[in-house]
Amino acid sequence: MGDRMVRILMAKLGDGFDNAMLRLAMVFREAGYEVIYTDAQEPKTIVLSAIQESVDHIGITTLKGADIEKFAEITELLARENASDIGVTAGGFLAEEDMPRVKEMGVIKFFPMGTSFSELVEWARENIKAT
Repeated sequence: MGDRMVRILMAKLGDGFDNAMLRLAMVFREAGYEVIYTDAQEPKTIVLSAIQESVDHIGITTLKGADIEKFAEITELLARENASDIGVTAGGFLAEEDMPRVKEMGVIKFFPMGTSFSELVEWARENIKAT
């Protein structure tokens, strides 16, 4: 993982998922990542938190019916703030037909409901590096 721990900001779009998000944060901490958990749900707050915390990556969970246009807002704000090196992944509820659109918005990978914690950590180890 380099000279320092990889820093991941965890956020969510929509209400709920608190127990799952806290468990996921614990899994990533146990795997050697520094995790910053935020209850922020608005793109501007998520991006400003990510920049303030000097994170390497943003992981977002979504609820059924969440406004997926917020993914585009997040990646556009990162670009505007010269922070495009911060990657964005997401997971949770998403209609199959929306997955290509989300990728076009700049989300590196979407993990559907049911993805195991071990699969998430494995993907992170292969793809998220300290910047």
